[in-house]
Amino acid sequence: MDIKKLKLSPNSSIKEALNIVGKERVRLGIVVDQKDKFLGVISDSDIRKALINGKMIYDCIEDIYTKNPIVIKENTNKAELLELSSKTDIYDFPVVNEKGEVLSIRSISSLLAKIKLPNYVILMAGGLGSRLKELTKHTPKPMLKVGKKPILESIVSRFSLQNFENFIFCVNYKRQIIEDYFKDGMDFGVKISYVKEKKKLGTAGALSLVDKPLKESFIVMNADILTELNFLEFLKAHEKSRALMSVCVREFEQNIPYGVIKEQNGFIKNIQEKPTMKFLVSAGIYALKPEVLNFFKKNEYLDMPDLIKILMQKNERINTFLLRDYWIDIGRIEEFARANEDFR
Repeated sequence: MDIKKLKLSPNSSIKEALNIVGKERVRLGIVVDQKDKFLGVISDSDIRKALINGKMIYDCIEDIYTKNPIVIKENTNKAELLELSSKTDIYDFPVVNEKGEVLSIRSISSLLAKIKLPNYVILMAGGLGSRLKELTKHTPKPMLKVGKKPILESIVSRFSLQNFENFIFCVNYKRQIIEDYFKDGMDFGVKISYVKEKKKLGTAGALSLVDKPLKESFIVMNADILTELNFLEFLKAHEKSRALMSVCVREFEQNIPYGVIKEQNGFIKNIQEKPTMKFLVSAGIYALKPEVLNFFKKNEYLDMPDLIKILMQKNERINTFLLRDYWIDIGRIEEFARANEDFR
């Protein structure tokens, strides 16, 4: 990466930092003084905290960037770097020389690039996509193009970049189009097998037909979602929670166009004019331990909310993971158009 593209001064604005963080496949901006001496780093979490605390995007970063961050030397070896990352939960480290100059950024993702994960990714690609009307008359929704690629290919690419290589596609509607395009996954650098639904099984029911020996926690995701979620972090949080299931959630806001009344015994206690209500909603991405499959009845219809209710009734732990990255569910024509605009 070009380290110059990551450099900022303390007087740089939050907006300038936003334009840098994440651009070079690392989530850091490098803060230097006028003599190019290293002062610190600014991350997406630093920016997020600042905005939550009332900062504006044109404010400077002088009092929000991280001073004296963890840095490494040129001769820090792979084992030392992996151990440091596991202890700190940091994935990108500035390499600083004795003169206090930043030479490069070493990223854990680059070290793990050739280490493939055993965890399966199961993509639910069997839906009719009826809300997209004419667009899915001859094409299954996961094969609609956003940008230059089908949605499903973009999903597979995102997982593959994070070292997932084992995929199961649950297919039904116009499944032959999907199978002919992806085949066994070899052309995409992954391994793909298929679960073929002979009838509608809901958003979870097809898992009852999986015949692969799932020994590790696995990820289930709807095949009409585009996101920049770090799936490795999600899986790591799932394992750490010791929950049987983890549900990726995101914040959803709804503006109420009326005055909301709170009453007690027929008398008004409060009125709030046109409030904004905030909710946590499912993002359609789940991590599950293999033991979850014991709660399924083979070839029976089951939606994910019903599975969650079943596990709750059995007093099983269900974890949540808050998604703050880009996310869009391409369920309607407006969302399909917006996704294409985002990718453009």
